[in-house]
Amino acid sequence: MAEPERGVGLRSGPGRSGSRCRWQRPDHWPSDTTPSTIVVPFPWEHPGSGVLTHWLPIAWYRRGIERPAEWAGQRTVLHFGAVHHQASVWVNGALAVEHEGGYLPFEADITDLLDSDGTGTLVVRVHAPVDKRFIPHGKQRSMPADDYDGCAFTPSSGIWQTVWLEPRPAASISQLSLRPTPELDGIEVSLVGPSPVRIEIPGVVVREYDQLTGPVTLPIPEPRLWTPQDPHLYDVVVTAGEDTVRGYTGLRRIEWQGNNLLLNGVPTYVRGVLDQGFWPTGGHTAPTDDALKRDIVLAREAGFNVVRKHLKLEDPRWLYWADKLGMLVWAEPPSTGRFSPEAVAAFEEVTAGMVVRDGNHPCIVIWGAYNEEWGLDWDVPGDPAKQDAVRRAYRIIRDSDPTRPVVDNSGWAHVETDLVDWHYYDDNVASWAAAVDRLVNTDDGSFPVRLGPDFVVDKAIAAPGFDGSELIQLNGEYGGGSTSVERGWHLRWQTQELRRHARNAGYIFTELYDIEHETVGIYTYDRRTKDLGGTRQSDVHAETTLVIDLTPEAPGRDLVVTGSGTVPVRVSHHGRDPLLGTLHWATGSAPVDAKPFVVTDPIEVVATPGRLQLWVTDSDGAVVARSFVDIA
Repeated sequence: MAEPERGVGLRSGPGRSGSRCRWQRPDHWPSDTTPSTIVVPFPWEHPGSGVLTHWLPIAWYRRGIERPAEWAGQRTVLHFGAVHHQASVWVNGALAVEHEGGYLPFEADITDLLDSDGTGTLVVRVHAPVDKRFIPHGKQRSMPADDYDGCAFTPSSGIWQTVWLEPRPAASISQLSLRPTPELDGIEVSLVGPSPVRIEIPGVVVREYDQLTGPVTLPIPEPRLWTPQDPHLYDVVVTAGEDTVRGYTGLRRIEWQGNNLLLNGVPTYVRGVLDQGFWPTGGHTAPTDDALKRDIVLAREAGFNVVRKHLKLEDPRWLYWADKLGMLVWAEPPSTGRFSPEAVAAFEEVTAGMVVRDGNHPCIVIWGAYNEEWGLDWDVPGDPAKQDAVRRAYRIIRDSDPTRPVVDNSGWAHVETDLVDWHYYDDNVASWAAAVDRLVNTDDGSFPVRLGPDFVVDKAIAAPGFDGSELIQLNGEYGGGSTSVERGWHLRWQTQELRRHARNAGYIFTELYDIEHETVGIYTYDRRTKDLGGTRQSDVHAETTLVIDLTPEAPGRDLVVTGSGTVPVRVSHHGRDPLLGTLHWATGSAPVDAKPFVVTDPIEVVATPGRLQLWVTDSDGAVVARSFVDIA
């Protein structure tokens, strides 16, 4: 059977507004179809593309290109940010490059393929398999379906990141790695390129080298560290031979000690949210650069300090905004769907490429590898070959970047990891609290997981032979409730249980916004604020929060009393310094002396029917924590 094919026009360039063109049939163009048009870089399944077609396995793109006159004498390099999944690229009928893998960038020197006047015809053939189970694809739906099809979304096929041209000298810099020194007093620079080399941190230091044979360190006499509160970035300008490249990084150190991550030596509680990187008009592709920035702003406004970018290598512009705005990031590669040697090899390739592409970003503080045994047939405990795959992915990342902690298999069945995380969903607040207490404070690391509507299995934190008792432990996913009011209620009560336990280093709430059929976000798919029944996300995820010692009954009636009663209230404070303040309620107040990362003893608050408002002020009178209890 002949494969269905479609011709589409291609737009290149750094912008996202798109353009539409109609082209004549070129060489390497299917002869049995009529060309239509597409807006690049939007996937063809989504409305931003102007095409909106589904389960199309093959598409052809064509457009004219022209080298600017001022580039004469330099090489012309064609860049693709990402194309899902296999791309073959021709210029003027000659093959320029072939690339497989839907998330990593690739390029081609097309200088000698252009006409003498610098013009050419660019043709791209993209193969996007409808059966994605054995290739890295993350949350894109597959046919046949993945085991996790119930939480997968419309695919994002074709060119989904920017395409652009770049001028370069004949000998150029092909790789630039920037890392802070362990003492945070300089930047270690590694590069691949010609000589001689000049490296400058503008306004700070300049170094010149006849030739580089390895990494060099540029000292910074008065270092200004990168923190969420002050995300200072240092530009680094490298000239090697005739080529000049500008990069940047920040001075920050991530360590894992005791019960907490340390950022520049400061204990940092992970108040995180899951962000899957989808948009209504573009799937994987954000409509604008501002939309990428806006998602980080929304996460911060909700009180989060970490974003787990889930199963996707995001557009690098998103990481740029995380660097600029001071948002911490847990980064991880897209998963495969089923286990095979070829699938494992493809996953390892994108995992290694993730660290190379994104390692300069100071915002990234955690690397992830596998997720919930996806691509491993949910059978890591029972199969040594799959345990080896998890261990190998962990070591690929650690060998490439030993400065950040790595999560080997997020959720359960850890094999070799720096952080032990667990995913647990439960709509019963009592059993949720009991399970959290057991998982955090005992050696019992098993819990039920619903893998399908009628398919519940017991999973364990540890694979056979793994002992994570001395490692940092945190929640990797949680959330409950099906309506917005229920989501807000569970958000409030479940999160306080995570804050109750000193050994728990943090959490990742699922999730930031709705996506298609998955309506569990704190924002809608188009990023509008939801009514969460009075729950304010920024109060739940604040540095200082209230932990209320009761098991609530239901939204609107947390506690049922006859006449009046008391509610025990504790304070959880994750600031750098102790908090000396006051707990307030309508009819009284009490002093608060909260030590960092230690939950206070309970304060008894008089409760009468109605909404009991609770808030804490610091010594200056500023409100630093809020909560409430609905009493019937």
